[in-house]
Amino acid sequence: MGTMKRQRSDKAFNFTPFDLLTEEIVFIILDFLDENPLDRKSFSLVCKTFYTIESRHRRTLKPLRSEHLTTILSRYPQVTSLDLSLCPRITDSSLNVISHVYKSNLKSVDLSRSKFFSHVGISNLAMNCTNLVELDLSNATEIRDSAMAAIAEAKNLEKLWLARCKSITDIGIGCIAVGCRKLRLISLKWCLGVGDLGAGLIAVKCNDIRSFDLSYLPITNKCLPPILKLQHLEDLVLEGCFGIDDNSLTVLKQGCKSLKALDMSSCQNVSHVGLSSLTSGSGCLQQLILAYGSPVTLALADSLQNLSTLQSIKLDGCQVTCSGLKAIGNWCVSLRELSLSKCLGVSDEGLSTLVTKHKDLRKLDITCCRKITHVSIAHITNSCTSLASLKMESCILVPREAFVLIGQRCLLLEELDLTDNEIDDEGLKSISRCSKLSTLKLGICLNITEEGLSHVGLCCTKLVELDLYRSVGISDVGILAIARGCPGLEIINVAYCGKVTDHSLMSLAKCPRLNTLEIRGCPLVTSLGLTAIAVGCKQLSKLDIKKCYNINDAGMIPLAHFAQNLRQINLSYSSVTDVGLLSLASISCLQSMTILHLKGLTPSGLVAALLACGGLTKVKLQACFKSMLPQPLFEHLEARGCVFQWRDKAFQAEVDPKCWKLQLEDVQ
Repeated sequence: MGTMKRQRSDKAFNFTPFDLLTEEIVFIILDFLDENPLDRKSFSLVCKTFYTIESRHRRTLKPLRSEHLTTILSRYPQVTSLDLSLCPRITDSSLNVISHVYKSNLKSVDLSRSKFFSHVGISNLAMNCTNLVELDLSNATEIRDSAMAAIAEAKNLEKLWLARCKSITDIGIGCIAVGCRKLRLISLKWCLGVGDLGAGLIAVKCNDIRSFDLSYLPITNKCLPPILKLQHLEDLVLEGCFGIDDNSLTVLKQGCKSLKALDMSSCQNVSHVGLSSLTSGSGCLQQLILAYGSPVTLALADSLQNLSTLQSIKLDGCQVTCSGLKAIGNWCVSLRELSLSKCLGVSDEGLSTLVTKHKDLRKLDITCCRKITHVSIAHITNSCTSLASLKMESCILVPREAFVLIGQRCLLLEELDLTDNEIDDEGLKSISRCSKLSTLKLGICLNITEEGLSHVGLCCTKLVELDLYRSVGISDVGILAIARGCPGLEIINVAYCGKVTDHSLMSLAKCPRLNTLEIRGCPLVTSLGLTAIAVGCKQLSKLDIKKCYNINDAGMIPLAHFAQNLRQINLSYSSVTDVGLLSLASISCLQSMTILHLKGLTPSGLVAALLACGGLTKVKLQACFKSMLPQPLFEHLEARGCVFQWRDKAFQAEVDPKCWKLQLEDVQ
């Protein structure tokens, strides 16, 4: 391959070291720039040669605006994976252009958030892109069986997502079954027009199926025999299939040796009697999800005890008995993952017995298990020292001293959710010993202060996500420690932390990877702090400044100039006016805005801003504006792909955090 050529003047040839690099070597360099899209952009702007090479190197593309598709497609001719989920308006004409530009190069297309196309556009894709192997049409509620017939022409298709395509029927699925024999994955979740016939045809005709999602379909036991005869089936999802009962599962006794994951959440008519069929028929089952189903009793646990390869079981939302948990503890298999989130009946006796036996647990979720105390935490931390993820939101009877045990014994934790608990600074100091932590959630923890948070900032240098929602004891000192010690921080939530000021934002501005910032209800934050964030955090994509009364237009203008990756913003209750809102139109990525109770906003200013922000897909507005704005405006914006959500909520004053927590507990 030839070396890169640079522009040369008539007088002299300007040699640089880059002339020695082949295109292959530069491609390898570009492979290391995938993490941050801004790096690729900077590379392409160095010179014309780099611009051309970056265009030829790119294989994946995720456009923000459909109106620029023609230009984008011509620049990137080698793309094999096209994600159009950020483009709400994709027409048949758009798909026709795509299919003729990429032809057999294109292997994957994502249309999961797009509308306005029909079977005609799908047909062009299927006929011209002969090597298409992945197609996501989730949420395409308007497409019908004619589109399915068009998809059937994609003979090499291996993965197809049709979730919430509610207008398709068994006839359309039958076309796919006949035409797409190479399918390995298909999702029919919420396709309410598909029943036993369609699901059965897929199983009979597509023998290579590995993953089959039939969630919330009106199927019965009629389609299960051919499905469970699939020799390569690994993942079967039957969530919310109310037509499946104990009798339906007897077919499992005939065997489905390849099945590794089974989801039967919300299958209200399945009990331990039907589940007992799993024991003899599923020799490779590794994950079982029974959330919001039958009570976890001794009988249910006994019916599953011979699943010798089981590694993960999720029982979220089930009624749990002590004898049932003890029986799970007596299983011969050693579980790696256990989820008991929002299970009623979880007690210290049952949970302690279970975790004592399953010492190899890596993930444990006991969210809202409100009856457990320090006894359970002592057993968990003593037995499960290899935990990588522990979620225990709202375990309100666990005393503050119990959290010290987590830091002393579970040093391999990477994810820890302690939302709405009694942890204090001593607990945080202990938890800071978990140096691998990447996600830490401390929302509604009213006993922690900057003292404890400073230890986290000093020791947990790998932290990526930190949630401090309504932890009102936190101040600038704690946030400064986090910003200094955790340079890779990407997400932080300090909503309703009333002590936080601009100093916190100025320190967070030195975290270049920050992409999500939630500072709603922080009245001491001003436009000055927001300006620092805009300048320092170029990857910022989600911003919530609701009830930041001191943020005004002076904060919007630098935000519009520097935060060019911003996609979602909540401006409610701030002091932004027409001028600030209109300035945001220069952010081409902006797709979602929430604009409630802006006193300085006028109907004419709102109209100008909505028209100028060409990429909007969702806008939340005060209901009073609906009668003030011209109807043709809504028709124009909706045709462009924008959805309006109207709110008629009265102005709400902030309440004291402790009173707020008491109100929340009363509701729960």
